Amino acid sequence: MAKHDDGRGNYFEKRAGTEDARFHVVPGDEKKWAVKKEGEEDPVCTTDDRKEAVDEAEKRAKEAGTKVIIHNEHGKIEKLDEYDK
Repeated sequence: MAKHDDGRGNYFEKRAGTEDARFHVVPGDEKKWAVKKEGEEDPVCTTDDRKEAVDEAEKRAKEAGTKVIIHNEHGKIEKLDEYDK
């Protein structure tokens, strides 16, 4: 069976490992929150506290001069902030 490709996979993969990679705050396992960098499987960090995850993602995005994308508990994008170097 063919895998459905919505085109976003390559979009994210092209930024993986680059300065353009964005940080996402996403719901994780067991009511935890994760900060993930685009194109990387493993989270940068996980925490029980959503605000802590947002703070960490924002700090990293500011340092990298990129974007932070905050998802709600259902995985939908709630907020997007962009930071310049």
